Amino acid sequence: MPKSRVYDFSSVLRKFPGFPCVLVTTENNIITIGMVHIFSFSPPLVGIGVSPRRYSFNLLKQTQEYVINVPHKNLLTQVAFCGEKSGRDLDKFEKTGLTKQSSLVVKTPGIEECPLNIECQVRKEIATGDHTWFIGEVVAATIDTNYNPEEAILYWGGYYRVLGDIIGKRG
Repeated sequence: MPKSRVYDFSSVLRKFPGFPCVLVTTENNIITIGMVHIFSFSPPLVGIGVSPRRYSFNLLKQTQEYVINVPHKNLLTQVAFCGEKSGRDLDKFEKTGLTKQSSLVVKTPGIEECPLNIECQVRKEIATGDHTWFIGEVVAATIDTNYNPEEAILYWGGYYRVLGDIIGKRG
């Protein structure tokens, strides 16, 4: 298969497969995040990449906590809305009809409609170019017993996607 040398690395990174697309809450705001990653299983650390230009950036710096809310594909309209609009200008809970859910440990509310809610307290911030990674320790989580990860939304290359076929298993 022929390959060509690439000089526009940002275009290559947009082809990188499988970014989960989540709704992150901090204080009373919701931001759609496509840069989310597990950094450690023990202790459980999950990070989110946020641009300093985003309204949520300063909220995260102030509160030092967030909730990662994993939406299912039926929430795509709300996911897109929260990624296109700023919490500086409007109340995203009100505009999307999403319901605040009291968290178990952190003060930040989760989103009731999301089947998986992961509460995090920031343990480290790492500035990495145009985004800062907020690495959070998982301090509590709730999961819908009917949660199907195959209905989770992925994002890359400018498209929202869902998981495809399983083609193999590790080990």
